Amino acid sequence: MRISKIYSWFSGYYPWMVIFATTLILFGNLSKSKNNEDEVSLKVPQFQKPLKLPNKGYGYPPVLAYWISGSNGDSKKMMRLLKAIYHPRNQYLLQLDSGSSDYERENLWFLIESETVFQTFGNVNVEGKSYAVNTMGASALAATLHAAALLLKMNSDWDWFIPLSASSYPLMTQDDVLHAFTSLPRDLNFIDYTTNQAWKQRREEINRIVVDPNLYYRTNTPIHYDVETRKPDAFKIFGGSPWVILSRYFMEFCVHGWDNIPRKLLMYFTNVVYPLETYFHTVICSSVEFQNTTVGNDLRYTVLGNSKLETLNTSMIAGEAVFAQPVQEDDPLLNMIDEDVLHRLPDKIVPGSWSSCQGVNDSMKGEELCYSHRGAGADIDTVKPGSKGIKLAALLTKLAAQTKLNPSPCHHP
Repeated sequence: MRISKIYSWFSGYYPWMVIFATTLILFGNLSKSKNNEDEVSLKVPQFQKPLKLPNKGYGYPPVLAYWISGSNGDSKKMMRLLKAIYHPRNQYLLQLDSGSSDYERENLWFLIESETVFQTFGNVNVEGKSYAVNTMGASALAATLHAAALLLKMNSDWDWFIPLSASSYPLMTQDDVLHAFTSLPRDLNFIDYTTNQAWKQRREEINRIVVDPNLYYRTNTPIHYDVETRKPDAFKIFGGSPWVILSRYFMEFCVHGWDNIPRKLLMYFTNVVYPLETYFHTVICSSVEFQNTTVGNDLRYTVLGNSKLETLNTSMIAGEAVFAQPVQEDDPLLNMIDEDVLHRLPDKIVPGSWSSCQGVNDSMKGEELCYSHRGAGADIDTVKPGSKGIKLAALLTKLAAQTKLNPSPCHHP
């Protein structure tokens, strides 16, 4: 009798269950179809490894891994920046977020493909996939870690990770930069910590919980502030400049997470505003292994909106910063840097010791002379610095020595 009642109940509801299940499947297929229509498969190839590997070891320059990020309309600025910081030794990854169109991302890839030098050395890649990013939220931190992971996957034989935005621009040649970093220990991390009163106020803001919708939405979206606050007692929060130069070993520590510290802090900073100003700083200070590897300088020059060109020429170019930011696309400062500092011709790559070609067919003209035959005649293991590179090398050597002698900034939160 009991079985009969159950069967009667089930048979009565069975048609409705079938209709409900069918509806779910139908809506699922429609949703999947819509998502497929929204996504455009870009014709960007798989990441390639360098075609000419640089020599590594004592006395050789380092290998720098650059990540250049941008959004809608930034592809032109990204190409200009790439040509201003290009060197065959380095690795480059360019990425546009979902604020840009599929057409712009694919066009960026075509621009890379059309440059003979990039194809000769095979060290420039474009990320074909995009996702929403808000520089105020955790999505910016996720994008940074993702870029480092991709660079490690493409070729892990680099020494420092350098994130740049489309509004960054170099203040010295790569020959100068590579020379300055050559004699340094490869485990140093360039992070500017802040310990003044402004940072104490900033810590109060960090305690407020925020939600970054860009972690689950496709399009760039403002972050949401919650009324709730929290104050951790399992670790101390440190912070400073969001612009960093980080060692490969430290980036492997953050990406692969063989210790639980990077992962635990990543979960916490998911709900913190401007996590790029605090995450890497706190990870380093929370790990005994990295506490004494910090050079307290981000090597950046901040361009103020109302600065005059004449003032910049004296205070920035004569300084010791490696990059300036933010620089607008139509700013005359760019042309001044190209002409007076980089000696870069319009739309050309900055000349360096590696591009002094010898033994190549003299009948070839222009850039083809230097970049043909898989880089024949290009000595990518030798750099010839100018006065700025020599000056920067002396500064970094001094800072590295101070790092060993002075107490870590992690002891002064």
